[in-house]
Amino acid sequence: KELAQCTSLVYDYLSKADEEVSVEDVVLACDAVDDAATKSTTLSLRRRSHEFGRYHLLVKLLKSDYDAYVKTAEFLSPSRIARGDLPNVQDVTMNVAPASAIDVDEATGTTTTTATSTIMGEDGQPLVADCDLESMSYDESPLDKLLLSIFRNLVTKHTGGVSSSIPGIEGLLAQGREYMTQQLPEGVTYADHTEAQHTMVKNTLGGLMTPVLPPFYRVFMSGIVPDLGTEYDGKQFGPWFYAPALTSIVTPTFFGFLVGPSKPNRRADGQRGGLVVEKCKFLQESGCKGLCLHQCKIPAQESGCK
Repeated sequence: KELAQCTSLVYDYLSKADEEVSVEDVVLACDAVDDAATKSTTLSLRRRSHEFGRYHLLVKLLKSDYDAYVKTAEFLSPSRIARGDLPNVQDVTMNVAPASAIDVDEATGTTTTTATSTIMGEDGQPLVADCDLESMSYDESPLDKLLLSIFRNLVTKHTGGVSSSIPGIEGLLAQGREYMTQQLPEGVTYADHTEAQHTMVKNTLGGLMTPVLPPFYRVFMSGIVPDLGTEYDGKQFGPWFYAPALTSIVTPTFFGFLVGPSKPNRRADGQRGGLVVEKCKFLQESGCKGLCLHQCKIPAQESGCK
């Protein structure tokens, strides 16, 4: 009987049209989840059914009214919906308590919390605060270690021999810093060197993917017709409908050595194919926006577009 009722609940959630879903529906689903969670442990199936339904209500709201979805998600998360349970977090503000200072009165044992003042740079501009998220500890699988080793060897090859004896991701970052800050030859501008960093990373990613994967990806994911001697050579008929979702499934396994743990979620249009990185490993361990942008983010995006 319980299974039949839960099946009916799920059907009711899924059968609701996208344009009919309102913010009130999502709030009522939250109430149903809380009610099932507090009544009895035997109602775990009912609670999970409501959680499943709530997720799909959010997906429907995401598809029909993105702004309403963002406001709803910010209002309900994390107090009633864990951030990790949201189908999309792209523009959903993460509610993190601002940095503060805590003073303890030794005589009475009471504490006083005061907001810390903004730190200003020498030019009078406010400095960017450190990340408010706690630092993550990253576990590396044997595959992560293998891919990182291959990646570092390719970096050495494409930087003209820049290497480091430091193990792990720290060694890769040491290579990146040395290459970024090296003395530029006469006539080479900073813009030239920035482009050289992008090219180095794209060549490294190309080597990591081997000569086989890029053509396979262009044909079977992007839908680009290869050179076959026809009038359609080079034309793009994709990306195919499955490409974004499949990419988001493969990425956590093969790029965790660079970005750390990640998981698939929904894109801004509500379709599958999004990816959420919990906290970027490359950025956390480097603590450098320049390395992040020029030796990871920008060249990786350009490489993906090609």
